[in-house]
Amino acid sequence: MSFVELLARLGGMGRFQVTYVAALATPLLMLASHNLLQNFTAGTPAHHCRARPAANATAAGVPPVVSIPLDGHRRPQSCRRYVELQWHLLDVNGSADAAANGTAAGAATEPCRDGWTYLDGIFTDTIVTEWDLVCDSKKLKQVAQSIYMAGILLGSCLFGVLSDKFGRRVLLTWCYLQLGATGVGTAAAPSLLIYCVCRFLTGLAMAGVSLNSASLCMEWIPTEARAVVGTINGYCYTLGQFVLAAVAFGLPRWRQLQLAVSLPFFVFFFYSWLYVESARWQVSSGRADLALRGLRKVARINGRKEEGDKLSEEALRALVRREPPLPGGAVAALARTPGMRTVSCGVSFVWFSTSFAYYGLAMDLQGFGFNVYVSQLVFGAVDIPAKLLSVLVISCLGRRPAQGGALALAGLCILANIFVPSELPTLRMAFAVVGKGALAASFNCAYIFTGELFPTIIRQTGMGLGGTMARVGSMVAPLVRMMADVSPALPLVIYGAAPVVSAIATCFLPETRNAPLPETVKDVERRAGHLEDDDVAVPLSSTKSKDGA
Repeated sequence: MSFVELLARLGGMGRFQVTYVAALATPLLMLASHNLLQNFTAGTPAHHCRARPAANATAAGVPPVVSIPLDGHRRPQSCRRYVELQWHLLDVNGSADAAANGTAAGAATEPCRDGWTYLDGIFTDTIVTEWDLVCDSKKLKQVAQSIYMAGILLGSCLFGVLSDKFGRRVLLTWCYLQLGATGVGTAAAPSLLIYCVCRFLTGLAMAGVSLNSASLCMEWIPTEARAVVGTINGYCYTLGQFVLAAVAFGLPRWRQLQLAVSLPFFVFFFYSWLYVESARWQVSSGRADLALRGLRKVARINGRKEEGDKLSEEALRALVRREPPLPGGAVAALARTPGMRTVSCGVSFVWFSTSFAYYGLAMDLQGFGFNVYVSQLVFGAVDIPAKLLSVLVISCLGRRPAQGGALALAGLCILANIFVPSELPTLRMAFAVVGKGALAASFNCAYIFTGELFPTIIRQTGMGLGGTMARVGSMVAPLVRMMADVSPALPLVIYGAAPVVSAIATCFLPETRNAPLPETVKDVERRAGHLEDDDVAVPLSSTKSKDGA
């Protein structure tokens, strides 16, 4: 009897599982809000230097044309001003042409020394306008986002190990609280330094929410429902992108927006105390008594109370064979045995290349020759059919074909754009959209596939490995974009080659469709053919037969 069969006896995808998945999926709506938040809170409005005060007029009373030179598009330059006010440019009879060209012959310019004037537009109140993150300081805006991504990177490593040691539910509850508290702290930040510290801690908690939500879903639902549940979670993230846009439109001030996307996590924190800890993890960690209590609660909610009453601690201990302490810890176990090395390497390739190519496309929206807002809308909308198609392939053909096929398609679409001239923007956009959709499908499959490849005893550590490699990919992608200075095609070659190589690596991973989740490292080795099958059937009931056997 396996754990999958036990869940089937206790109701399968019953009332408990449906409610549990809904409760875990709701916070995922807000994950996209934090990941993409700086698109709105760090928006940069049009700006120019504040005019030098005149002897007989305030800075506000000085016309921009006499203080600010124009650029090649006849717009005020953002980061330079005249050293001396050029009043003669107002003389339309003698200097209209000079004013139109934005230059005064021989006039010296200087950097902004008295601050900036921000023009009304889409963004009126952001961290950029509050702390003047423009001109020489504009890099600090990107640094703030990189610090947030570094928090997610560290969180993927940290919470993967901690949740395998202390449990999924307790870490998830803590991450909800930390995310809400640090999000509110970010909204109240008096300086950019405090803002960056709070954003780093927010990223740390974000990784914990993502990893533990995925594992709790994986370990409580039956095998046949994993693909559907994984796709529902993916759609929640997609829907969250539209929620963010709506909230940002209604709350244009960055502190209000930051507060609005952070406060819901306090609600998630309070109701997370009702979550039932993973019975698989509890048994694997020697807590069979707690697992029994949780399983009986699940049986009662699903209307299978009699089945729950038949369970015993002894039967549960035998159901999930507990291994001795892993030599070197959970991290070392990822590479200690042949089967685990294959899984760990394959998962690393999949997550790195998916995230690497995804951000390689997302950061070049303006390079397709279309309106950037239209491009963003299309790039977001393509996730909907892509994820639906992925769940059909995952369920019908298997995890490995879906994962490898999505990566191969994405890589080929990116590589195809090397041969499409810039004079054909529609075709370039079409290849990019298909490639981005394939990468969305790859992400969807990776969450499901990774959870099924690693054993329960180190599943969170394995998920943390995947998350870590994804963050490394997202941090490396911008650096590759800089190689366009060497050759315009070089970034596309690298972005496209990575998914193709990973698609090949996927062929070496075992298929997990309709297979029970591995509980121990030995199960992984047995599935890889490195150990003989020595399973012994164990009854779940503690009651004796009529003849006393």
